[in-house]
Parts: sequence; C-alpha cells; structure tokens
Amino acid sequence: MSFQMPVMDRRTALKTLGSAAAAAALSKFSLAASLKGGAIKPLSGLFPIASSPFTQDNKLDLDCLNAEVAFCNRGGVPGIIWPQIASGWSTLSTEERFAGAESMIAAGKGGKTAIVIGVQTQGKDLAGAVAFAKHAAKNGADAICSLPPDGDSAAIKEYYTAIGSATDLPLFIQTIGDMPVDLVVDMFRSIPTVKVVKDEAGDPLARVTELRAKTDGKLAVFAGKGVRQMMDEMRLGFTGFCPVVGMADVFQQAWELYKAGKIRESYDMFGRIQAFSTINGADSYLMVARGIFKETTKSRPMPGMGSGGAGGAGGGGGAVRSGPLTDADKKNVRDALTTYLKPYLRG
Repeated sequence: MSFQMPVMDRRTALKTLGSAAAAAALSKFSLAASLKGGAIKPLSGLFPIASSPFTQDNKLDLDCLNAEVAFCNRGGVPGIIWPQIASGWSTLSTEERFAGAESMIAAGKGGKTAIVIGVQTQGKDLAGAVAFAKHAAKNGADAICSLPPDGDSAAIKEYYTAIGSATDLPLFIQTIGDMPVDLVVDMFRSIPTVKVVKDEAGDPLARVTELRAKTDGKLAVFAGKGVRQMMDEMRLGFTGFCPVVGMADVFQQAWELYKAGKIRESYDMFGRIQAFSTINGADSYLMVARGIFKETTKSRPMPGMGSGGAGGAGGGGGAVRSGPLTDADKKNVRDALTTYLKPYLRG
C-alpha cells in the first residue's frame, strides 16, 4: 500500500493545518518520500540493496554505483538502499560513504527511484551516524536507513530517536537478532520519522501480522533475507522487499502482479527468478551480464571472507560452484537471460 500527497514536510504541515488535519495528512505522508516538484516516491515495492563495486586498484567505482541507480530507474524499481550489509558497508571509509551517497543521489535526480542512504556506524558512534544522516538530507536523499547499535532496548531506542530527529527524512529501521516487536512499535509511535521497518529479527513471517496490527497498518514492513519467500511474504502483508539489484526489475513485476490480484501470474514471475538462480554463475556474474558492472569490477572482501570478482559485488541469490567461472559459464548466464527472461527484463 502507498499513499500520495503534495510535497510537505512535518513542520510545514503542523504550521498550516489544524492538529487533527495535520495528523491525517502526516499519516498519508508516512508511507511516501517527497520529491521536489510535487511528485512523490512511494515507500513500497522493491527496494534492493545496492552492491559496492570497486576498481582493480580498490577504489569505489562511482560509475558502476551510479549504474545501479540508472538500472533501477529504467526497470521501474521504486527504491534502492546503500550501503547496508549486502553492500559491505563496514569495509567502506567515511570518505567513500560520503562520495558514494552524493554520487547516487545526483544520479537519481529526476528519476522515480527513491535513494535511501544507510547511516549506521561501527560501535556506538552516534555522532557519526547523525553526521551521515545530515549529509544524506543535505544532498537530497529521499530517506535514510540504519542497522541498530549494540545494546539493550533503551540504547536502541535512544539511537534511533537521535538519528530520527536529525532530519525530516523518512527513517527505515532494521531489526536483527532478537529485537522485539514491541520495541519497533514503541519507536514507530514515539519517533515521527520512522516509516519503515526492514524486519530481519527472529522469524519475520511470524512477526509481520503483529507488527501491522499494532501500528494500524501505518508502518511499512519490508522483507529482507534475500526475499527468498516472496510469495508468502506478499500473502502475509509485507509491503516492501529488499533483495540485491540484479533481478530487482523482475521481482518488482512479481509484486505488481500480486497487487493487481493476478496471483498465478505473480507466482510464475517469481518462479522465473528462482529457476534462473539455479544456474551456475547466476549470482556471481549477473551484474556484469546485465551491463551494470564491468568484467573488471571487484568487490572488497568482508572480514573473514575471501576476495571476489565482479560477481562478489553483484548477485541474484544464485547457485555457486567452487572455482572461477569459465567463459562457457558466463555465456550460459547471458544465454539464459536472453533466451528465457528477455521479455521480463525492464532494466
């Protein structure tokens, strides 16, 4: 579900409307990010997590990062989030994060894809997270997103209250571990900018009904964990989905069909994604095969993990076979896209 209203921030609404009218207007605003010029970007549908591409000499490749934004705009994908866990955010320097955010926001100007900037920091660096949030707002991001800090419920609430009050941008909170539903509900009620929860704590499928009921359906609940259970996630009421970028345009079509009541067609569309993911190299070569990344694009290894080629930075949740991909493997991925999926590739 998404709502629409003319561009209006919270302060303007409260000054120009009576309290009851303001509350109603802000309720509609709660599930949409404003876009200059009167259009809005709904906070529902596909919001893939962007990968962090690097050059051969280990520099963040802003051209490829921008290509992810362009891909999402071409493909009718409502939003893109960077940097989060799948982006390898913890390997990025502050300077890289500032540069990447500025570049993506600029690349998205005039497009329909909402640019959501991740603001979490290592340890308990609240000042750093606030700085990232303010930087995102200053440069024109549509929303911000953050993983929680370490600590108990009080510390988590204090953290989100601080970054939520640092800007007027819609705030996505992400749950992990055993973060309770009641904590999410409490933050939604007490922090006006909290509009979305990307729920990855415990069993999200078992939590979504309670989350929606306790927030009167006004908190958008997004699915993470690779969106491997999308059919059930849609059935249970998730309104947003966060895979990686490579097949986001096809995921979006599955969502659109489901919303239109075409359940069988949605099932078939999602099945195409699942079938493609069984091809060797579907994960590791997809971003190159779709023209988003270069053959030379590298990923930066996460602590405790090996280095990756172009595929380590790409992804579609596919099969992995030990050893590097051969030319024949790469051709098979390209052929599968062309032969079986081409009619559904918007991006």
